[in-house]
Amino acid sequence: MNDNPSESGTSGPPLKTPHIPDAEKAKSGEWIKFFWMLVGVALFCIVYFMPSFPDAIDPANKRFTLSYEGKTALGLFLLAATWWVFEVVPIGVTGITIGVIQVLFLLRAPDPSDCAKAAFGDFMDPSVWFIIGSITFGMVFSKTGLTRRMAYKMLVIAGEKTSTIYLGTYIITAALTLIMAHTAVAATIYPLLRAIYSLYSDEDKPTRFGKGLFIGMAFVAGAGSIITLLGAARGAVAIGFYKDVVGREVTFFELTFFMLPIGAFMVFLLWLFSLVVFKPERKSIPGLRERAKMLYERLGPITRIEIVSLVIVFAAIIMLGLRSLVPGLESLHKSAIILVATILFFVLRILTIKDLEEIPWNIVLLFGGAMSIGFCLWETGAAEWLAIQWLVLFQEAHWFVFVIGMAFFVLIMTNLIMNVAAIAISVPVALVMGPYLGVAPEVILFSSLVVAGMPFLLLVGAAPNAIAYESRQFTSGQFFLAGVPASILLMIVLAFFVAVIWPLMGMPVVSS
Repeated sequence: MNDNPSESGTSGPPLKTPHIPDAEKAKSGEWIKFFWMLVGVALFCIVYFMPSFPDAIDPANKRFTLSYEGKTALGLFLLAATWWVFEVVPIGVTGITIGVIQVLFLLRAPDPSDCAKAAFGDFMDPSVWFIIGSITFGMVFSKTGLTRRMAYKMLVIAGEKTSTIYLGTYIITAALTLIMAHTAVAATIYPLLRAIYSLYSDEDKPTRFGKGLFIGMAFVAGAGSIITLLGAARGAVAIGFYKDVVGREVTFFELTFFMLPIGAFMVFLLWLFSLVVFKPERKSIPGLRERAKMLYERLGPITRIEIVSLVIVFAAIIMLGLRSLVPGLESLHKSAIILVATILFFVLRILTIKDLEEIPWNIVLLFGGAMSIGFCLWETGAAEWLAIQWLVLFQEAHWFVFVIGMAFFVLIMTNLIMNVAAIAISVPVALVMGPYLGVAPEVILFSSLVVAGMPFLLLVGAAPNAIAYESRQFTSGQFFLAGVPASILLMIVLAFFVAVIWPLMGMPVVSS
């Protein structure tokens, strides 16, 4: 979205724009990218040509052999991670590379045709279509003017301080994830942030305030999404595994009871984090509140097309919520629900073919690649082998060390593959190992859900990360550097809740 620049001026001092790199610096940057491209290829080759890795052995003495396909998948895993972090090629192209290498090395099936269908079929996985549908939600809000209406109203309430603008946008983001998937929230909030940012700066150059708005939105969307089952699919998947292994159902309200305090606390800490790491260039934007009032009044009364758009969006949100709460509606797949709304946008001429062409396919391909590497690691046995090799390191450890070690593994995996896959890989193994160490299954379930919801390191870790990237306010490397301290903060908060808060709330942490 690009709001009218003539209406976005402010009375504050002009922002200092970064010096435009000269040809020599640009060439140096290309050489750095080429270096990391070779590093990724080298990591793949090293793993590929290494001798077979030792078997993983779980506490029940069951052996897990890492096959040729599994070992090669681990090499591909390292190549993709390197290329994504250092953005040596467009992130969507790295996604395509993941599919191509699987086919060239026949990692998913011995027959080339079957392997190609598996590797590239993942790019059209229902989760990818859900992301496409979510993006159209954001496009509708932007095109109809709903984002400007929301942005100006929020700025009137939040005022002129950049710190309160951060807080206002974070609270809205977190609140929406309580009732709708964080992917859809990010796609909806993104154009609103663009509208807000246009009142801060007319420049296209990145600023600390811009980084704080968009990276902060991605982080907070993850923090809010852990609180209810409506924020993401990972909660339902984890509860399913929990019921299969433990034999007990975790209810919607039980999950919210334990997750609300840590989710809300993380939202508050991420606000403070952004004020330090992304300290805005200005403490306030003089005259912003009055300007926002004026711009809001210029929009006039809400239009028919805005009302129709809101009805379609909220109808989809209600159906997405009901399918998690009403028996019998779970057969309605979330992707189909959100795509019905997408189709209606085009049928009613709210969106046109031009809008379809503007979908950020770089982001779609990124998540297609993420789905593909996730399924590849799962189907080749590499993911299960990794989980057991890591978790058995803690089989003689104190229960607290085991829980934190397991959570750290989930945190790393969820940054590299879809968080549903990270849960599917880790939680069943941890639940089986828990009784050997006297660890209660509840603390395993909830701690893994916390970290799976907040992948702060890589764009591929969650759709809100990639949607925020479209702002061009930061690179994937800058996102990673911001994510390192944020992830450390997350682990410290989780450790505090595991050791102190959750036991006080009645959660069992050791088995009786």
